[in-house]
Amino acid sequence: MKLLILGGTAWLGHQTAAAAVSAGHEVTCAARGTSGKPPAGAAFLQIDRDADDGLASAADRHWDAVIDVSRQPGQVRRAVRGLRGAADFYVFVSTGNVYASQREWGQDEDAALLAPLTDDVMGSMENYGPAKVACEQAVTEGFGSGSRAIVRSGLIGGPGDTSGRSGYWPLRFARGGRVLVPDVPRQPTQLIDVRDLAQWLVQVAEERTAGVFNAVGDTVPFAEHLEAAAAVAGPPGVAAVAVPAPARWLREQDVNEWSGPRSLALWLEDPDWHGMNARSNARARQAGLQLRPLRQTLADTLAWEEAAGVARPRGAGLTQAEESELLALLDAVGAGLSGK
Repeated sequence: MKLLILGGTAWLGHQTAAAAVSAGHEVTCAARGTSGKPPAGAAFLQIDRDADDGLASAADRHWDAVIDVSRQPGQVRRAVRGLRGAADFYVFVSTGNVYASQREWGQDEDAALLAPLTDDVMGSMENYGPAKVACEQAVTEGFGSGSRAIVRSGLIGGPGDTSGRSGYWPLRFARGGRVLVPDVPRQPTQLIDVRDLAQWLVQVAEERTAGVFNAVGDTVPFAEHLEAAAAVAGPPGVAAVAVPAPARWLREQDVNEWSGPRSLALWLEDPDWHGMNARSNARARQAGLQLRPLRQTLADTLAWEEAAGVARPRGAGLTQAEESELLALLDAVGAGLSGK
């Protein structure tokens, strides 16, 4: 298969290109080249997707399939216009953020979507969902529903996850001692390994599996996610003990949810967002998506985190000083927090 990957130098794109090369395909990564290099065995085509004719060098060749991960509607519209006559099948990697509601558990691909962004450029992450809706529409209008796959990914984790969302908990438990955790044992978490997603994207392109799919992991309660993280951390020098803190108290201490500075990774207090981590993946599984066990993903992510440097800054979690301060405050209020 002659496969064109629009990108292929950053995390998911690079993993996808590597999976395609390993499967014996002829892979070309088309990008500016500022985010890194394509994997060994893949060709590189320098392009500028923001230029009106930026894909001209790709449009004069034939491609069995294209895989696109862009979030900018203008880039996708230009790609569809330029490649419509050059490619047989188009795989677009979208997101679960396209759905109008993130509250309901178990929603499938037929759930209502947000209104599409009308601009060519997504100016901020607040427009991420609408921008991806616009991208999806452009692909469907250009290639038709029978020659395209829309893959709505959930939270991606695994080795190389610089966001810190999948690495924070196993790394923290590996350090040992008292581990501050949000007291939300039943809150859903849903993580797909980047390697599983990449492998399946290649399979979808190979088999020309048309449709719309939620490419998400299995839903796991927060308590089970923490148990898995603790299990893969192994026996630390000082035993790790989870110390639950009420969500209300954490908010009062300016601890952030989900990711970013001074956060507890994957914590989402607002039930209006819990459905984001509890979507149905039945359709994707029926189409061949295979998921490795969560423990394997977390163990491999821990190994990658440790190799990358334990002391380096991360995109999610508490610093050691922040956690120590919070644990001391939690000890001070003690039993008075019960039930809050």
